[in-house]
Amino acid sequence: MLVSWKWLSQYVNIPVSHEELCDRLSLTGLNHEETIDINNDVVIDLEVTSNRGDCLGHLGVAREIGVLYDVPVAKPEPELATSDVAIDSLLSVENTFVEACPRYTARVIQGVKIGPSPDWLVDALQSVFWKRKFDGTIEPYQSVNNVVDATNFVMMECGQPLHAFDYAKIADQKIVVRPAEAGEKIEAIDHRSYELDPSMCVIADGKSASAIAGVMGGASSEVTQATTDLVIEAAMFSPLAVRRAARSLKLHSPSSFRFERKVDPVGVDWASRRVCQLIVEMAGGEVADGVIDTAPDIAKREQIVLRMSQLKRILGIQIDRLEVQRILLALGCSASKSASDTMVLTPPTWRFDLTREADLVEEVARIHGYEKIPEDSPIPVAPSTKRPFDTAMDRVRQVMTAGGLSEAMTPSVVTAKVDEGFCTWTDKPALETQTAMLKGSRRLRRSLIPSLIEGRAGNWASASIVADLFEIAHVYLPGDSADDLPSETYSLGIVSSSDFFEAKGLIETLCQRMGIAGTLDVESVTRQGFAAGSVVSLKIGETPLGYLGMVDAKYLKAWKLPEPVVAAELSLPTLLELSELVPQQQSVSAFPSIQRDLNFVVAESVQWKEMEDVVRAAVGSELAGVRYQETYRDAEKDGKDRKRVLMTVELQRHDATMSGDEADTLIQRVITACGDKLSAQLLG
Repeated sequence: MLVSWKWLSQYVNIPVSHEELCDRLSLTGLNHEETIDINNDVVIDLEVTSNRGDCLGHLGVAREIGVLYDVPVAKPEPELATSDVAIDSLLSVENTFVEACPRYTARVIQGVKIGPSPDWLVDALQSVFWKRKFDGTIEPYQSVNNVVDATNFVMMECGQPLHAFDYAKIADQKIVVRPAEAGEKIEAIDHRSYELDPSMCVIADGKSASAIAGVMGGASSEVTQATTDLVIEAAMFSPLAVRRAARSLKLHSPSSFRFERKVDPVGVDWASRRVCQLIVEMAGGEVADGVIDTAPDIAKREQIVLRMSQLKRILGIQIDRLEVQRILLALGCSASKSASDTMVLTPPTWRFDLTREADLVEEVARIHGYEKIPEDSPIPVAPSTKRPFDTAMDRVRQVMTAGGLSEAMTPSVVTAKVDEGFCTWTDKPALETQTAMLKGSRRLRRSLIPSLIEGRAGNWASASIVADLFEIAHVYLPGDSADDLPSETYSLGIVSSSDFFEAKGLIETLCQRMGIAGTLDVESVTRQGFAAGSVVSLKIGETPLGYLGMVDAKYLKAWKLPEPVVAAELSLPTLLELSELVPQQQSVSAFPSIQRDLNFVVAESVQWKEMEDVVRAAVGSELAGVRYQETYRDAEKDGKDRKRVLMTVELQRHDATMSGDEADTLIQRVITACGDKLSAQLLG
């Protein structure tokens, strides 16, 4: 926001130098970017945060100065003489898109003479409308005419954008606020054509669109030298509607910048009267009697109760009650009733960011001065603890990084190419945004794996190291049926150059570190994006946990990745539900254990998990552990489709030392059970 010192001085008597003022404003939230000299005028560039749209005009900054230095602010009060012609006989307004345009007002001025603007107006606008060229020189504002310059002046005065239409160019003398039609086109005043869609709001006449609401006017109704009658528009447009249109069309303007940050609903009429007064003074003409207003009743702001005790508790200092009252009333709040320990205040219409008690406390601290709060102020601080979710995620990150993976952060919206390759959790079409958040990216991701593969491919293309990545983030799943709402859930995605079994071992280690009691089971499945026959579903008992497999070579080729890639995706809510983050006490036997190695010949189809389950069931509570050692295949000795599996069985009692005979008995039970249930043969 560029602020002219001369312009600002018209509303408030500034008692300090511009250097001191910039420092003071910076301490209250309006950061000072730079100060430059334009036509012998000091111009201050202030960074206005998105919640302070009220400071996007000179009057808003003047209000801040008035509060800071306790000086009065002189706000102009428009004096508007009207003709005997009623506006209803000249113009009608129909608002069919109230959600995008909560309030629309129009006035008509007849008999104006378009001409050059007076010097004072041109000087004022040149101080705040300029561009810096690449060579560092300033490109000054080019005056348009006395009407257009007046609308720009009032916008920079109060922060309310305005627009002037040529009345003669409005078909049927009717204004319609409506959604744009699909494929509808409009030539804006920058003389470029834009294609619109129904999510955008337009200001139309009886035949076609005349302006893109809140963004830019149309060339078909712009004011020219031949214009004699005007329609003055002053309106409120929904920030979301304006932001969506401006981004979609890549058409940003000073008006859209202000509407995106909200405008004062009460200030709409003031700005309309003010610009009409200036136009009549500079261009002549008469203002038709009355105003067309689609929403003249403004909703009252809710009252906020401020407890004086909260000021001391939050700020750590005691501020005099009269000073608190002075600050809040000077900011525009109105007090309805109060007691010794409370104040009941109604925020002004231009301060949308004041909605609760903490906001008022912040305002008092901001104006009183943060620098007046001692560093050792006795503010009570209560210790906080991490959420179980955060503790669990820290543990997940420790395991992943210890396994050689780097954490990635990828966008939640993806392109069709990225989305269509993998369908880990669902086969239903992805959810889409109305407006692409990134170029070409409209789909909300259904899986983290495609984004991680894209990141891996980007690293490979940049001649970087092979990127083994993991990500903890949301995925967005459509409902199972048309009546079901979509779901947003956390996932853990893994993409690595390790082989299948290393990745499986990493996930098993993760389960152990998360305190999951059950074992990780796998079952062969088919999922899009994975190579056929090399993808499994992961389960803990009967609870599905996720998927693990080798990425399809065709998918890798599309991303120009030459090496095989293993990928996995786990459901973090399921992982947390099964986890035991607090270590549990377990008794440790004081007696020695006995280990025996057993080498079985089994069918090729027998999995290690089946053998482990049989051993555990056969031994029971005296089993201290069973470990897989190796697999060996020799078709000549053992037969076709047979393999040897070597395991170590550890036995231990908790009440006494286990004897050799007891160990032999238990081992024999293992051999018998494996033979009966798995047709396993023990090698001598």
